[in-house]
Amino acid sequence: MESLQDVYDGCYRRLVAQLYAFCGSLSEAEDAVQEAFVRAVEKPRRFAQVDNPEAWLRTVALNVARSRYRRATIFHGLISRAVQPQDAVPGLSPDHVALVDALNQLPWEQLEALALFHIVDLPIRDIALQLGIPEGTVKARLSRGRAHLAPLVRDFTEEIDHV
Repeated sequence: MESLQDVYDGCYRRLVAQLYAFCGSLSEAEDAVQEAFVRAVEKPRRFAQVDNPEAWLRTVALNVARSRYRRATIFHGLISRAVQPQDAVPGLSPDHVALVDALNQLPWEQLEALALFHIVDLPIRDIALQLGIPEGTVKARLSRGRAHLAPLVRDFTEEIDHV
């Protein structure tokens, strides 16, 4: 078993990048990943028994992000105000930010499936296990997510073709 410091050094940045695709906010992604590491530190025996530390941390970080997303949705519904998206994220290209903005227009379940498949690069079987859903449901979410995403990124991909 790797030390927690080795796991942190090896996967922190990758986890933040993956969570950014879910959250659309670099600071939220960093907070969720940091919270996952805090939970690993709080339960060192449990974490030491984990077969895949990065997958465990990703699951915890996703759960933290989901919980925050639900609370934010409820909060914004109560005050009936929309949050203005960030115009720029330091260190990320405008194309990356545009893609994340398009992803964040998808329903959460589709976003989650697309990000785990295309960004985290998990096979369908592993996504199903991580989310606790049948493989067919993962495939349906991927298909629907791609269909919803296509018109949102059409301008983006046409712009790339013309460059």
